[in-house]
Amino acid sequence: MNWKPNMKTTAFVMTMLLTMFLAGVVSAQQKPTTGYAPVNGLKMYYEIHGSGEPVVVLHGAFMAISGDWNDWINELAKTRKVIAVEMQGHGRTADIDRDITAENLADDVSALLDHLKIPKADILGYSLGGGVAMQFAIRHPEKVRKVVSISAVIRLDGWVKEGREALPSLTAEVFKGSPMEAEYKRLSPTPDKFPDFIKHVVAMVAKPYDFGADKFKATKAPMFFIHGDADGVRFEHIAEMYRLKGGGNIHGDMQPRSASRLAILPDTTHVTLMNRRQTIIPMINDFLDAKP
Repeated sequence: MNWKPNMKTTAFVMTMLLTMFLAGVVSAQQKPTTGYAPVNGLKMYYEIHGSGEPVVVLHGAFMAISGDWNDWINELAKTRKVIAVEMQGHGRTADIDRDITAENLADDVSALLDHLKIPKADILGYSLGGGVAMQFAIRHPEKVRKVVSISAVIRLDGWVKEGREALPSLTAEVFKGSPMEAEYKRLSPTPDKFPDFIKHVVAMVAKPYDFGADKFKATKAPMFFIHGDADGVRFEHIAEMYRLKGGGNIHGDMQPRSASRLAILPDTTHVTLMNRRQTIIPMINDFLDAKP
């Protein structure tokens, strides 16, 4: 029986494709340092842009260092050393026979920092990458200074119902002939395995997960939670994450504030957050530069 995507799923995917792959305009930049790091059975592709304090940037699911995400990297690299990576199965990093989980991906980032001899860095991630960034703070607290999480959650039920129901039904057929499929085939060392790649990532997003509120609360690194007002994350979950990091219900003119921060952008979805870098990056720089 042939599967046909429903209208909501198709609309979501088309919006994602157009925004992430067609809206990006590659800006002039100094040629980055590139390489492959042998970490946990992977040959993880990375690029280093700019100079200054190190910040690791982690893409979202199905993405790579290309399109609009590349513009984010270039902008951040104006003032920092940006270590951009392509996580398991994404871009130029080949997939391996291992579950794609936030825990595994966070451990890969830790091993990459060891490989590059970087003892501590800020970690910034979008969507899947945001979850990995938060999991990194849980699993490798000694290696993280601050975390920026853009539209990510610490439990599967943090996403709204429609999102939880749409993503597990994605197949390679939805992306047939799309810029995303073309980009995978252009970059991947296994260009004929696009359907397997989609299945592997979908298996992750469909499986229930929970980072643990107690473990999350115990993290020491300040966190900046950035969301759109229609980004598919429940407001209650956003508030929960911020409260676990000491924020909310505080009159900041009368008592000390949390070192963590929260921003919710108006008229902004999970996908169109990628178009808001001119608003978001100055806020990120201010957060990362802030002294205790």
